[in-house]
Amino acid sequence: MDVFAQRLKQLREEKGLSQQALGEIIGVSKIAVYTYEKGKNYPEVRKFLALAEFFGVSLDYLAGWSDEREIRR
Repeated sequence: MDVFAQRLKQLREEKGLSQQALGEIIGVSKIAVYTYEKGKNYPEVRKFLALAEFFGVSLDYLAGWSDEREIRR
């Protein structure tokens, strides 16, 4: 499993959300969230941005390019 998939699942579980609930929040199906978490598919850019914003993490963290969760401003 790739870093994005692992982090997405971890963040979702930390919030206590089902795949269905997260999908509704960002406007995709439960199956889409499942495929993201299995590393079989990746969200389009708008959905990727929505995920980072919803979870309050940096894009770099979500993508696995950094271990810093915080958004630097």
